[in-house]
Amino acid sequence: MKATHASSAYAYPLLIGQLWHTPISCTPDQEIVGGAERRFSYRELRARIGQLASGLNSIGVQPGDTVAVMDWDSHRYLECFFAVPMMAAVLHTINVRLSPQQILYTINHAQDDVILLHADFVPIIEQISDRIESGARFVFLRDSPDTPVPDFCEHEYEALLQAGSTDFEFDDFDENTVATTFYTTGTTGDPKAVFYSHRQLVLHTLGLVGGLASTDSSSRVHRGDVYMPITPMFHVHAWGFPYAATLLGIKQVYPGRYDPAQLLRLIAEEGVTFSHCVPTILHMLLTAPGAGQVDLSRWKVVIGGSALPLGLAQAATQRGINLFAAYGMSETCPFLTAADMTGVHAVDPEGDPAARCKTGKPTLMVELRVVDADLNDIPRGGAVTGEVVVRAPWLTQGYAGNPEGSEALWEGGYLHTGDVGFIDAGGSLQITDRIKDVIKSGGEWISSLQLEDLVSVCASVTEVAAIGIPSRRWGERPLLAIVGSPGADQDAVVGEVRASIQSGIDAGQISKWAMPERIELLDTLPKTSVGKMDKKALRARFADAG
Repeated sequence: MKATHASSAYAYPLLIGQLWHTPISCTPDQEIVGGAERRFSYRELRARIGQLASGLNSIGVQPGDTVAVMDWDSHRYLECFFAVPMMAAVLHTINVRLSPQQILYTINHAQDDVILLHADFVPIIEQISDRIESGARFVFLRDSPDTPVPDFCEHEYEALLQAGSTDFEFDDFDENTVATTFYTTGTTGDPKAVFYSHRQLVLHTLGLVGGLASTDSSSRVHRGDVYMPITPMFHVHAWGFPYAATLLGIKQVYPGRYDPAQLLRLIAEEGVTFSHCVPTILHMLLTAPGAGQVDLSRWKVVIGGSALPLGLAQAATQRGINLFAAYGMSETCPFLTAADMTGVHAVDPEGDPAARCKTGKPTLMVELRVVDADLNDIPRGGAVTGEVVVRAPWLTQGYAGNPEGSEALWEGGYLHTGDVGFIDAGGSLQITDRIKDVIKSGGEWISSLQLEDLVSVCASVTEVAAIGIPSRRWGERPLLAIVGSPGADQDAVVGEVRASIQSGIDAGQISKWAMPERIELLDTLPKTSVGKMDKKALRARFADAG
């Protein structure tokens, strides 16, 4: 059949601005909270998006320009998530936790034209301003009108908005236009620039909403929820959830800087029911002063960024938190899988928390395989592991300015995650390690994640990381770095840890070679700029320990 298209038919490009049609029609008076002071309806925030785009346009921002943001999680950041890409410019979300030198590298590599700068990060820019190559102009962000505007900032954010028009006209353009960029750090070399188009971000939003809203379990995300991110908005667009929350039109709460007392207060006072974070942030909240007095029984939490330890899952469910693992990475936008929560009750401290820790089943439109070095599928069940490779319509197509890294990422036509795992008989993915974190001892490959899981359930342990350290005889041997419970006797901690690992060995869960020769008790464990356990730093610290 030959289709006939009306000459006036609208092609409806998949642009980020299209996400606003539903909330403006269905929930225009729903609330968006910016910290403790600012409250906006969806209608008001959409008007501010128009003002921001108008203001940026008035200072010369054109399609294809790059606008960077250095801010805490705020309503301003949410406005930038939309206004900048909607005017066909590129949003660069700067990781403010990188070193000044790394931040300088990302600014120069992205060729930022305008940088929206929060007052807290002025000292960083003052250190590197003479080496910024793009001639970027600065717009000052402040939480109090009493904070003076630095001389090098040409504009102030609220003044720029007030001078702009709420009716700024956003034209349609190619949905494959780059919308966002950010930088991911690896074990070596400079940060790598990941980028996403409008089409990819819209499809990721639909996949995220469809995957989390279609479940029949108590973990479903829906319009009755109250959303608060606890993953930085500079990190993979806060995992894409601000776009999904906006599309659903649900109440949103932006906490600013991650202060445990502030986060707990907002959960209680704003009725937060849905968040996402890395395991270390949840651990921080559960152990914060006063956490035991806050009712967390209505709180759903997606755990990602690194594996959800069994011990943390047990501690959270005992507090009534309905948490579950999800999986993805910077290069996958990030959402790929979520734990299958079918039949798992929201509050079930006596249930099996292991179900919550599984990497899970692929979400909508994700093709996920576990393969050998020749891209042959590994049999299901777990007897053999392989690398996880994926295809989905929202995966980054490469690294900007890095053709060699891009080709390696997509070797064989699948995106290589660098993660090792298997698909179980029920179809759930289980990550057993990062390729770079597998401990290779003699002829045995030891999973650092399995070791950490066995140790995380010990009552005398609050945090644990397993790494491989050099061994002349075996190549590598496992070392455990542990933070013990306050007041715990060191010998007792080590004894409990060794007993737990031995029980795993006796049960056939892990090889006998996994028993570490060294257990190091530390006051704290190093974290990366996004709150993950920094095993690279631990390996450097104990490089001569073998």
